[in-house]
Amino acid sequence: MKRDVVTSARSVRAALDQAARGLVDRQVLVDLVALAAVAGEHLLVLGPPGTAKSQAVRQVARALGGRYFEYLLGRFTEPSELVGPIDLRRLKDGVVETQTAGMLPEAEVAFLDEVFLGSTAILNTLLSLLNERTFRRGATALAVPLRVCVGAANQLPDDEALAAFADRFLLRCFVAPVADAQLEELLEGGWRVEAGGAAAGASLAAIDELAAVARAADLTAARPPLAAAIRALRGAGVALSDRRVVKLQRLVAAAAALDGRTAATTADLWPIVYAVPTAEAQAQAREVLRELLAASASDGLAAAAAEASMAAPARAARLVATAQALLAEPADGATRALQLESVVREIDAGFAADARPPALAEARAAIVAALAQARGE
Repeated sequence: MKRDVVTSARSVRAALDQAARGLVDRQVLVDLVALAAVAGEHLLVLGPPGTAKSQAVRQVARALGGRYFEYLLGRFTEPSELVGPIDLRRLKDGVVETQTAGMLPEAEVAFLDEVFLGSTAILNTLLSLLNERTFRRGATALAVPLRVCVGAANQLPDDEALAAFADRFLLRCFVAPVADAQLEELLEGGWRVEAGGAAAGASLAAIDELAAVARAADLTAARPPLAAAIRALRGAGVALSDRRVVKLQRLVAAAAALDGRTAATTADLWPIVYAVPTAEAQAQAREVLRELLAASASDGLAAAAAEASMAAPARAARLVATAQALLAEPADGATRALQLESVVREIDAGFAADARPPALAEARAAIVAALAQARGE
């Protein structure tokens, strides 16, 4: 029996919270993996080595319980390393058949590191897998179960052919090393991650249910402001291809579904920012669309919505989610107290006492009470 959209959205949100444990400043990346999966699109993560790109995707896959495939591509990587070897027994009979067990064609969530280092043969194979969700080689023809592929690289390629391949990744997430102010969190979180990640907290059935809701979503209220946003970006020199413009609707519909709704509104336009191809253009898009994105909010993907829009409702939702996650953790530990104090400071800096949404005011009061209890007051 299918669950309703609200139940499915809560199930995914709980899994994402579990996946984000131990990861510092990577909640946006975790959120975008889920957004891409529900939208039926793929995500490109760009940033220096050692910034927990693969760890974040790995933990999302574990929390959702999907079959996971991960590989580091190189100049000499062979297609068989991704899709599986030729079945030699069948080859003796003159039949070219691929043994795909445990390989990319059977994965539900995939992570490909240094994705632009693949050969032309690999990129052509990936295009079929990513775009058509099919794998063909000789007598082997499969409909692949891939929900989302996350590609990672240090930077965007300059080569035109590779740039065209990169354009197949609709979503872009740019990551940087954790700031000095969060080093204590990084040390403790990294220790917890090394000790063992979270177990499965949901199933891909919830992702599939939300994907079905997104495909049938009512976009009537969202299309006019979406068109206005695209005109504003084009007017500011931020170019989006026609393909990206059309596919933006999938992201908006997925944002609504992950927020537990069957109809999209202006509050769901925030994914536009993550479809803009470069970090500089994304920063420009935030400024150009500041007023339009002011209504952005998402209980399901609070961190991603807040980062995209810089809007008060989205920031409040993110702070509430952060506070709830911290308060649910064991009370011992100096780092937790530092994190709670940091949340209080961020609330006080961003929201006047008489202008805090009720949920944010309650979260702040709960944090203050927890800190007082920890101090024995």
